[in-house]
Amino acid sequence: MTPAPVILLPPSEGKSPGGDGEPWAPGRSGFPELDGERQAVAAALRRAMRAAEPARQKLLGVKGTALAAATAANRAVLTGATMPAIERYSGVLYDALDAASLTSRDRRRLGRQVVIFSGVWGASLPDDPLPDHKLKMSANVAPLGKLSTWWRRPLTDALAPLVEKRVVWNLLPIEHDAAWAPPPPGSVESGTPAGVLTVRFLDETTPRKGTARTFTTVNHWNKLLKGALVRHVLATGADEPDALAAFSHPEGYVYDPSLTEEAKDRTIVSMVRSAR
Repeated sequence: MTPAPVILLPPSEGKSPGGDGEPWAPGRSGFPELDGERQAVAAALRRAMRAAEPARQKLLGVKGTALAAATAANRAVLTGATMPAIERYSGVLYDALDAASLTSRDRRRLGRQVVIFSGVWGASLPDDPLPDHKLKMSANVAPLGKLSTWWRRPLTDALAPLVEKRVVWNLLPIEHDAAWAPPPPGSVESGTPAGVLTVRFLDETTPRKGTARTFTTVNHWNKLLKGALVRHVLATGADEPDALAAFSHPEGYVYDPSLTEEAKDRTIVSMVRSAR
């Protein structure tokens, strides 16, 4: 039996506040081998929250009331109430995924197949208890440095048993993708995925008569579009590009096999919306 694919997702800037779970503690989350690194990031983050407002604003990328709320959450990152990661993250990707509306079967698959990357926790499973927090994977936090670089080795090692000989849908943006460096498919090293698939969404532009097809890459709505894709993969077990042929994306994007590209470490799949 072919093992189910793994889906890698970024966190979201938006977080649901509050929670009624016990504070985060070692041993209560997936990938417990990362707990030491998680504690190190949390400690560095709490120290950073003692800095003056301009430094905190630069680190977190927010200001005003948003900065005050983020500072308070980060100061309580090891003492604040928790909720499952899939409920904590509330951005557009997670709204489109809409985990609460999944069938019981697909909700179980979500818990087993989805891994969420983040600057504080490294990698979390959907049901892992998380407190409110704010810190990008691209941030530089003293004394750790750039988090995507700092996390790369421990995160790659922790995911190795999960992804080995399995297809991985890598839906990570650049800064999170930089924190994971598995052996390329085809390698004999342990922790080698059977394949890595990434997806790009393209809007086809109206060509002039006699010219080749042209496209623009969708950036603004990328997360919204990926949420629907995750639902499809969970429902169907899709583990190859051609499995997207039957996918009816709610925004009208259709799999175009002619635009599939093979890179050194991944297959790049294109979903295209025709010119309007």
